[in-house]
Amino acid sequence: MGHHTFDASRADKLEQAERRYRFLSAEELLWALDPASTDTVADLGSGTGFYTDDVAPHAGDVYAVDLQEEMHDYYREKGVPENVDLVTTGISDLPFDDESIDAAFSTMTYHEFADDDAITEINRILESTGRLVVLDWAATGSGDHGPPVDERYTADEATTDLRDHGFRIEFEAVRPETFLLAGTLE
Repeated sequence: MGHHTFDASRADKLEQAERRYRFLSAEELLWALDPASTDTVADLGSGTGFYTDDVAPHAGDVYAVDLQEEMHDYYREKGVPENVDLVTTGISDLPFDDESIDAAFSTMTYHEFADDDAITEINRILESTGRLVVLDWAATGSGDHGPPVDERYTADEATTDLRDHGFRIEFEAVRPETFLLAGTLE
């Protein structure tokens, strides 16, 4: 299950606001993440920076983390905000110091990296009360959008995995195609 990576040659689809905001609005992401103007935030699986751009005006430093350099190339062409640094790496090997990130979020990418190593790494980089927001395609969805259903997780599976790694889930919403989880380290 999981570990589907979005085809970078289709990056233009990640910039379709009418499609992206249908599943997660900027306002809902900001509500769940609740960044302070001085927070250091990591977008895990940032792609073209679509949601990174929504968070950047509300945070201090932002790291757009993506495995594919092609996604960062697209973001550079589009224009990267001054407070955003592009980081090309996998989630299991983040180049940040322990407890150096105030909040992290993953929009439609949890299925691409979810395993013990990645979740342990997210736990390592977050401050002791760090916040994590995950919005991803649900295994209970139709499969009409996003990755194949057999490569997705249910909200319950993701919640269990995060709890097993020290997160307290404070909010959970299951929708027809997606789920949203927000929590903090315990």
